[in-house]
Amino acid sequence: MPSLDIQGFSYDERSGVLPELLASLADCGGWVLDRRTLSSKTMELRVEVQLRSILDLYGSIVATGLELTRSSHMALTDLCTCRSNLTNTLDLGGVVTVRMEISFLEEITLHSLLESGMTPS
Repeated sequence: MPSLDIQGFSYDERSGVLPELLASLADCGGWVLDRRTLSSKTMELRVEVQLRSILDLYGSIVATGLELTRSSHMALTDLCTCRSNLTNTLDLGGVVTVRMEISFLEEITLHSLLESGMTPS
């Protein structure tokens, strides 16, 4: 089954977003394989979910307020489209591994970005 890399960010505090995200992932049938801190503002989650639940996973991620990059939205949309065209229940039971890289930008303001000329990653 496919593996998917997505990136997202939040301007809210990690302590508020992360518990809600983990609970919503569990509610849609996903299970967290690994959770790593990459830096003081970035973390990585590895999640597995059955293909039949990929739409629920997508909705759960968006419902927590996590902002996804354009390429992440497109990758999840493509997978949801593939899922909707499958009729074989064995294929729908396949497991998809999703690697989510999440950046927490709670200390970054629009003013500080404009002054430095940088964009959030």
